Amino acid sequence: MKEEPITFSSGNLTLEGMIARPASTVARGGVVCHPHPQYGGSMLNNVVESALEAMWRLSWGTLRFNFRGVGGSQGEHSGGSGEAVDAAAAVRFMAAELGFDTQRIVLAGYSFGAIAAMSAASNLPNLGALMLIALPLRMADADGLKQLNVPLVLAAGDRDNYCPSVQLQALHAALGSPAQLKIISGADHFFGGYEAELTDGLEPMLRAIWTENHRE
Repeated sequence: MKEEPITFSSGNLTLEGMIARPASTVARGGVVCHPHPQYGGSMLNNVVESALEAMWRLSWGTLRFNFRGVGGSQGEHSGGSGEAVDAAAAVRFMAAELGFDTQRIVLAGYSFGAIAAMSAASNLPNLGALMLIALPLRMADADGLKQLNVPLVLAAGDRDNYCPSVQLQALHAALGSPAQLKIISGADHFFGGYEAELTDGLEPMLRAIWTENHRE
């Protein structure tokens, strides 16, 4: 799907991103947060693109963006709190830009971006769904997910040392029916060589969010 460069505000900062407008008349959207900027993470990332591809297959609009201090985005890395503000701002911008409620938007994040997305979700009461890819369970407190009244999509590789599949499966079981889970066999935290498998795993779970929760 064709993307175009945009900028939007997060507090007093201007962030850069790329938006793809939905091809469907029943507009839905996804915002994708990138991995840790201090380890080279940006919106130009293989896992971010796998998530985008899953959404594009469903004709959704998408927004990827650079957190504060990354690429052409203003500001400095804040350790997570500011990035959660950025993620929430991205969701609100996309809803306003495309003219629909945040209930039609899935907020997704990969690794550090999953932590930021998870934190932002608590300040987005009308969020359509939350998708967490390779959530670093050894560094993140996921207990707050149990309090969110939102459909959840969880994904990781079975060789991920930062998001052990056994721990993710236990979290999925504790969360119950609002959560869906996909474990990618052979993939580690970075999904190198498993991008297509990740996209194939995410697409049906995203589709199910609306069919199972009557959001058509």
